[in-house]
Amino acid sequence: MKKVYLDNASTTQLRPEVVREMTKVLAEDFGNPSSTHSFGRNAKSVLELSRKSIAKILNVSAQEIVFTSCGTEANNWILRSAVRDLKVKRIVLSKIEHHAVLHTVEHLQKEFEIQVDYVSVKPNGEIDLTDLVDLLSQDIKTLVSLMHVNNEIGTVLNIEKVGRICEQNNALFHSDMVQSVGKLVIDLKTTSIDFMVASAHKFHGPKGIGFAFIKKNSGLQPLFFGGEQEKGLRPGTEAVHQIVGMAKALELSDANLATERNHIQGLKNYLIAQLEIEFPAFAINGTLDGIDTILNVLLPFPDTKTSMILFNLDMKGIAVSRGSACQSGSIKPSHVLAEMLSKEDLKKPSLRISFSHYNTKDDIDLFVAALKTI
Repeated sequence: MKKVYLDNASTTQLRPEVVREMTKVLAEDFGNPSSTHSFGRNAKSVLELSRKSIAKILNVSAQEIVFTSCGTEANNWILRSAVRDLKVKRIVLSKIEHHAVLHTVEHLQKEFEIQVDYVSVKPNGEIDLTDLVDLLSQDIKTLVSLMHVNNEIGTVLNIEKVGRICEQNNALFHSDMVQSVGKLVIDLKTTSIDFMVASAHKFHGPKGIGFAFIKKNSGLQPLFFGGEQEKGLRPGTEAVHQIVGMAKALELSDANLATERNHIQGLKNYLIAQLEIEFPAFAINGTLDGIDTILNVLLPFPDTKTSMILFNLDMKGIAVSRGSACQSGSIKPSHVLAEMLSKEDLKKPSLRISFSHYNTKDDIDLFVAALKTI
């Protein structure tokens, strides 16, 4: 039985070039980058070259890139320090953010008694920017936290426009870009943004490593304390091989962006066409013009099929999801879809199919064939 992996929004396959690069560093550049001898200096050199590479792709200064263990850590750090150290009194976000943002804000609200406001979400999953403008008319120190690409439905936020709105209203802007880095052209120099986060395993790099963009002179302080690594902002000995793997993965994603996006868009369109033939009553959750890598569909199946659909597909070798992998064990409906669908539709099976350049039309055919048996 051929296995088909269509869950790339949860994690991606490492590129072979990334594995080779990481193996080389593990074998040859094992020094501690904080050590002053030649072994340490070699590791430090490799580390800083990776930082410069990432910064160049995003069009920012290398000193504005800080390495973290993942996107969740970076989100927690930025939001907490914004309230604790930058004296933010209010956070504006949406109810369809990743739980790394939603739960962090909930805790900060309890701990610091900050004001929390939720911007409206349109029925298609897009953020209502008119409502955002209205919310920012209040004269209170505010941070806006809105993700660039929604991890469940793939809707894309106009970060340039949101950045301008925040700048005009003296609000700080933080964006979780975990699903967009390596998949979209991102130029942070032309965007009024203060903080963003990314995670390597979403763009064919290793797990356990990510980075944050922290705008120069932002005043952000560390989440925890130790040595002086990462300019004192993120203590702990850097995982050089992970960082090098992340930089290599981003370099390759950037170099192949147009070709791979074209391939993935073709797969997405092909799947939609096949679903229209086989399940004409299906619906797309979100917008048709969302990111190429994610398609979330509401299937015209009875709600009795909902609980076992992933299991049945898995038995046929098909890997997809109902939403974020971080909550895959939960029996609760998706908090993202709950903001968009009626109570009746929410009970029916919705699937998130997420693609990479490793997928083929044959994968789509096998997936649709498996769905037909259900």
